[in-house]
Amino acid sequence: MSTSTTASVSTHILDTSLGRPAEAVAVHLSARAGAEADWQRLGGSATDADGRCKDLPALPEGTTHVRLDFDTETYFAKKQAAAQQDAPALRDSENGRPVFFPEVTITFAVVPGEHYHVPLLLNPFGYSVYRGS
Repeated sequence: MSTSTTASVSTHILDTSLGRPAEAVAVHLSARAGAEADWQRLGGSATDADGRCKDLPALPEGTTHVRLDFDTETYFAKKQAAAQQDAPALRDSENGRPVFFPEVTITFAVVPGEHYHVPLLLNPFGYSVYRGS
């Protein structure tokens, strides 16, 4: 929850290749106070069955920039292993990677008192992100 001196962040992930929420994707949250400051890793969470991270850590007072790191490789490797029983391998698996983007990092600026919902639309070979409501 944001206050007048802090911002807050939430996220969810939709796997657009399945048209379903992406469950069990690890998400890490980092913050910094100023463009030249070092990143401080605040903690993380994983998406639930609805693709949402409901328990990301609170942002410290003075935060100006936030970074969300999504572990997409582990998520898609699990999906690929399950799908291998019924379907051919994904195109990029010959290179030893089940996805083209093994991780997705989103960095954005925040101001105190605002809430930032940052949805990730994800598939094995692309992604899109936006500021939601």
